[in-house]
Amino acid sequence: MFQLPFPLHDANASAGGKDLGDLPEWDLSDLYTSEDAPELKRDLDWLEEACASFAADYEGNLAALDAKGLLDCVLRNEKINQVAGRIMSFAGLRYYQQTTDAGRAKFMSDMQEKITDYTTPLVFFTLELNKLPDDHLAKLLDENPDLARYKPVFDRIRAMKPYQLSDEMEKFLHDLGVVGDAWERMFDETIAGLEFEVEGETLNIEGTLNLLTDPDRAKREAGARELANVLGRNIRTFARVHNTQVKEKEVIDRWRGMETPQTGRHLSNHVEPEVVEALRNAVVEAYPKLSHRYYELKRKWLGLDVMQVWDRNAPLPMEDPKVVDWAQAEATVMEAYNAFDPRMGELAKPFFTKGWIDAGVKPGKAPGAFAHPTVTDVHPYVMLNYLGKPRDVMTLAHELGHGVHQVLAADQGEMLSSTPLTLAETASVFGEMLTFRKMLDKAQTQAERKVLLAGKVEDMINTVVRQIAFYDFECKLHEARRGGELTPDDINALWMSVQAESLGPAFEYMEGYETFWAYIPHFVHSPFYVYAYAFGDGLVNALYAVYADGEEGFEEKYFDMLKAGGSKHHKELLAPFGLDASDPAFWDKGLSMISDMIDELEAMED
Repeated sequence: MFQLPFPLHDANASAGGKDLGDLPEWDLSDLYTSEDAPELKRDLDWLEEACASFAADYEGNLAALDAKGLLDCVLRNEKINQVAGRIMSFAGLRYYQQTTDAGRAKFMSDMQEKITDYTTPLVFFTLELNKLPDDHLAKLLDENPDLARYKPVFDRIRAMKPYQLSDEMEKFLHDLGVVGDAWERMFDETIAGLEFEVEGETLNIEGTLNLLTDPDRAKREAGARELANVLGRNIRTFARVHNTQVKEKEVIDRWRGMETPQTGRHLSNHVEPEVVEALRNAVVEAYPKLSHRYYELKRKWLGLDVMQVWDRNAPLPMEDPKVVDWAQAEATVMEAYNAFDPRMGELAKPFFTKGWIDAGVKPGKAPGAFAHPTVTDVHPYVMLNYLGKPRDVMTLAHELGHGVHQVLAADQGEMLSSTPLTLAETASVFGEMLTFRKMLDKAQTQAERKVLLAGKVEDMINTVVRQIAFYDFECKLHEARRGGELTPDDINALWMSVQAESLGPAFEYMEGYETFWAYIPHFVHSPFYVYAYAFGDGLVNALYAVYADGEEGFEEKYFDMLKAGGSKHHKELLAPFGLDASDPAFWDKGLSMISDMIDELEAMED
């Protein structure tokens, strides 16, 4: 019921070991001071009693409540969500700081089990809510404006109505959730515990992925081959995790009568399947004019007859391999945010000054980066693995965008603040775009401009093309698993079937690359999440075009959109900007921004 944060941003790590300055660490005391904090025990005791009394007061009685009674019920449920969310945020964030620490892993598991036990009696709430007749609920919403505020929550819950099982089965599945969580944790701990030997040095996965962006081609190749070597040795474990997770999902989907493996994700994202299909088709159609064309340019820049997979994220030959220390990174992002609107700078500032960011790379720390909103009466926390490359500055801008969005949406309260994943990437990608444009404006030479443009195009290809290829891989994986257990070779073949199509003819694929699906956390933690990145990037490109055209009052409309959290549908949120994601031409508008940047890069070659 209460999801932990996980590394969401598919950022490519970059080189470390330099003096990056004073990297901030989390101060989690705004949640709890320690595992044995008296406030934590108090909240656990309160939660146990609150869940029991909620069930005693309301189970079997929802249909008899008047508007005021249903509002009281919703507010009590919201408070329970808040306290449970606070506990799990604390346990989860501590765990991600050091996933190899047995004590932290045990504490998180214990908290998850306790909260699952306490909240099992609450399963009736959504089940009974879905049994209320439409006209009865509409009448209650009409009678009480405070209750009517929660209509988007009711709409999302009632979208699951056709897929609802019996009360007893729903409680069983709720209890069984901790087993799926254990498989996710096994994946996290296996990934965090992997060791890679490269040129006499022992590295974790973050440090090894980092080598794939090294200026030295031999180092990139060594990193890629060792990645393939270690993943290959562990591939049976990863295949077992994926087979189990996908099968569990298939069983639950079948019992619920879900039409496709993707249906649950589309429902939780509050997005229509045809909108996602339009996005997917637009991106796949654009592969030749985006990734194929860009990588052909890059192949020439690198002076290669053919590119290998370890060249995909290679720095450009004309790139200055400078290290950006933490103070510079902070100054760059803050300048971009303040230039857009001083209010955005004010919202971002506490992240740097109050221990809301954990930036350094440490043994056992989860790879990647994320912003976790915690709960609406505390504040978000941002995790990075900051290693000092310009791309890391963009990751900071990205995650800080999430953080600002989460702070603004918090006023909606626990049940309405959470933005559907399709729009959750809006502020993060927009923050990246602001930072990129600020850096581009400051470029002093043609070569510097070229490097920045190429870097942005690569990031967008990683966000749009790569993630849609990931989505296609997942669609194929879930479909194939319905026919029976998949061997590692079966999964490898599915992975390779989308790689050549998306990357294009500039590439050759080394032996071992077929296992690279194994380290992507999204496939395990959040099936079909990945299209949200492409959705967010395409949406922001279209949104930024409106901003660049000087739309009057844009900043105010933008803040209103972020403040809305999950209280409005994407159609409503985009309407003030004259945009509509259900229009196929909308996606072409976003993709054309990437294409235009490649045009500019090609023009520089003449």
